[in-house]
Amino acid sequence: MTVDQKPGVRPLRPYFSSGPCAKHPGWTLEALSDASLGRSHRASPGKSKLKAAIERTKDLLGLPGDYRVAIVPASDTGAMEMALWSMLGARGVDLLAWESFGAGWVTDVTKQLKLDDVRVFEAPYGELPDLSQVSPDRDVVFTWNGTTSGVRVPNADWISADRTGLTICDGTSAVFAQDLDWPKLDVVTFSWQKVLGGEAAHGMLILSPRAVERLESYTPPWPLPKLFRLTKGGKLNESIFEGATINTPSMLCVEDYLDALSWAESLGGRQALFARADTNAAVLDTWVQKTDWVDHLAAAPQAGSNSSIRSNTSVCLKIVDPWFEGLDDAAQAAAVKKLVGLLADEGVAYDIGSYRDAPAGLRIWAGATVETSELEALCPWLDWAFAQVKSA
Repeated sequence: MTVDQKPGVRPLRPYFSSGPCAKHPGWTLEALSDASLGRSHRASPGKSKLKAAIERTKDLLGLPGDYRVAIVPASDTGAMEMALWSMLGARGVDLLAWESFGAGWVTDVTKQLKLDDVRVFEAPYGELPDLSQVSPDRDVVFTWNGTTSGVRVPNADWISADRTGLTICDGTSAVFAQDLDWPKLDVVTFSWQKVLGGEAAHGMLILSPRAVERLESYTPPWPLPKLFRLTKGGKLNESIFEGATINTPSMLCVEDYLDALSWAESLGGRQALFARADTNAAVLDTWVQKTDWVDHLAAAPQAGSNSSIRSNTSVCLKIVDPWFEGLDDAAQAAAVKKLVGLLADEGVAYDIGSYRDAPAGLRIWAGATVETSELEALCPWLDWAFAQVKSA
């Protein structure tokens, strides 16, 4: 293929954004026709749908029977803020950050909550901090899968089963795509808009019994906004975990989430979702391995280890061509913007530039709602677009 020759096959669905992510294959607006619209979410039809969303989430994720799930406002961010403001301060806390959102939680804890007994363990984009530094006697806050760096924790082996602190995990780009070790996790948050391709603005909060005990035994010294209040009279407000949301949810979004759950169930459940994401990520990895101008941002797996830190959802890539590396930061950013713009103009890929705080490069969503054939069709277009930019 010459520089000017365009690939012959285009992705039928050019939706590779890392959030909101692609709708599941076969999605239609007609599937939402049974939404409980124009009714109170506290009326029987709406509340039954909210409770169904909670119960089916538990089943699909295979959560322990004593874990609780709630639908909360403000997406994954709202769910994480609710946990941080409600539970931290009872003991020392370790904060892990290796990309933008982890760094955001560090800012919240150190600059907004202003906790004194805080340890921060950081790593640059593409790497993980030393997880062995985390103390089991302290709370720990971390992202399971760093959406803006494409770096995930390989497993939960570094978390002690006998810990006395809580593990608070931002799992938004991992839940439904990676096999989380639930007994090692006390608080997990995610949003509908990631792996299942749902709508934005709603978050999910998962609590272990240890997290519930913290809520019922500890009162933070700062005031809690209404949206963060999970207890009532010193006890967990159980109604929140049965579908009585703190504020008014969009029942159209709820219906869309229920439709996404039905699609996932029809595939065979979470293992099928994991497999789809793994297969998709492998397509991109195969292309990267034979392409000399691009590489993974995430570090390669250690020799002899099967525990890769590379994400199977938010695949982040850096451009390693000598021409590109010879450009200054502004010129690199401009080149990537042009590359991404070419692909969008051709209608073959939307929104695949790296996150604004990350190194200039590409970020391609490979989660379960993306068809493998779409990624296979995309790869030649990436080569074409890069050649166009380089030769300009």
